Amino acid sequence: MKAKVYVTLKEGVLDPQGKTIRHALNNIGFQGVNEVRMGKYFEIRLDDQDQEAASEKLKRICHEMLSNPVIENYRFEILPEKVDL
Repeated sequence: MKAKVYVTLKEGVLDPQGKTIRHALNNIGFQGVNEVRMGKYFEIRLDDQDQEAASEKLKRICHEMLSNPVIENYRFEILPEKVDL
C-alpha cells in the first residue's frame, strides 16, 4: 500500500519559518500573502494489504515518529496500489 502523510503545526503554535517565507514573498513582490504555515510531507509504502491494518500502523508511525503530537497535527491518505507517488 502507498500512503501520503501530511504533518502541520497546530493552530496557535508560532511558525517562524512560515513567517520568514511570508516576509520574503512580500519582499519579492507577492503582495497579499497574509500567512504561510510550514509543514512536512512523507510518502510511505507499506507491505500491508488490509486497509484497516495499514491505517492503524500509519497512526502509530505518525504519532510516535513523524510528528510531535504536542504541537503538530497529522493526516494521511492511503492510495490504491496502482497510483504512483
